[in-house]
Amino acid sequence: MSQSKKGRLNYRCPACFMREIDMDMFYDEEKDEYYCLRCGYHGNEEDVLRLNEQARYRYKMINKRVTDFGEDNEPLKFEDNDK
Repeated sequence: MSQSKKGRLNYRCPACFMREIDMDMFYDEEKDEYYCLRCGYHGNEEDVLRLNEQARYRYKMINKRVTDFGEDNEPLKFEDNDK
């Protein structure tokens, strides 16, 4: 999603993103925290970055394709997915 206005960078809501919903968070200068209009999540910048990093871990292999599952206890074989 594009950022709605100039200024502080808008982050993706980690609670919505875990449910595969792409929702920007807004920044409240008075409370110095980010909040989501859709689900009500709020937190400071450190908390939002930590949870977004967990979401990135979930999708780390999104551009890979499994080519061989192998036998038991053998590693999977991957290659880059050409779109």
